[in-house]
Amino acid sequence: MKIAVVGCGALGSYYGAKLCRDGHGVHFLVRSDYDVVKRRGVKVLSPEGDFHVQPRVARASNEIGPCDLVIIGLKATANSEFASLLPPLAGPNTAFLTLQNGLGNEEQLAAVVGNERTLGGLCFVCINRIEPGVIHHLAHGRIVLGEWKRWPEPRTHDIASAIRHSGVPCEVSDNIVRTHWEKLVWNIPFNGLGVASAAGLEAVVNGATDSVASQACLTSDRLLADPRWESLVRELMLETIHAARALGLKLDESLAQVQIDRTREMGAYKASTIIDFERRQPLEIESLFLEPLRQARAVGVAAPRLEALCRVLTALNPT
Repeated sequence: MKIAVVGCGALGSYYGAKLCRDGHGVHFLVRSDYDVVKRRGVKVLSPEGDFHVQPRVARASNEIGPCDLVIIGLKATANSEFASLLPPLAGPNTAFLTLQNGLGNEEQLAAVVGNERTLGGLCFVCINRIEPGVIHHLAHGRIVLGEWKRWPEPRTHDIASAIRHSGVPCEVSDNIVRTHWEKLVWNIPFNGLGVASAAGLEAVVNGATDSVASQACLTSDRLLADPRWESLVRELMLETIHAARALGLKLDESLAQVQIDRTREMGAYKASTIIDFERRQPLEIESLFLEPLRQARAVGVAAPRLEALCRVLTALNPT
């Protein structure tokens, strides 16, 4: 396939590099790292084996042209750029797969490329971009993808098959919305508390709107090592599960313990929102926290921990 990767941070670069190594014609749409990636390519450091690839690189979408598949790894804070970045990549049968965190991304993508071209996906992976063109893969990597507002098409299974062939576990979901909420069970506590911990436990519990960063952010292992923080992790997970169930999605409360057990295996993992915060970049508050809270309220689910977390994160947001 001819594949474009839009948003070549840790996530886009990792999966794009895997597909490039497997022989696909992969084009990276790169801006700030263009010179480095063009000269050196992309290197992945992984316990599964390090590797290096030399994808095609472009500064503008029209240099790439229509593709079979477009993988979107942009931060959700950059979704306003869809209208300028994506149309030159669209052909008659192009599939656009967003691998972004949180809720609302498929709706914004479909508004630009149409429902029939839109697929949603979730990544369950521990990766960090440690320098331009260098990705550190720590663990996991599974993708779950599905059509937006449609039953899986033959192309959905073809894309999943291609991803699996590249060495990435990939499953097809018949309900991508449910899958989003499953990942929110992890993302809300570990991305959210990871950043909010910089304001201190008392501020997070009280939802202090005048929160300031007074200490270092906590990685996943430190959140679970302290019973007080672990209790907040579990409470946020259960609020998220209860909201999903009220929306008619089948999530069991046991998922909270499953996610906690998996996270203990990750060690000292620094969630992506912590990295954004430390770099003074905008946080994905809207898609990861505010929209889930709005949907919980709409179905009458009380989420006091999530409400407090949203207040603290809004106060800490660098922009």
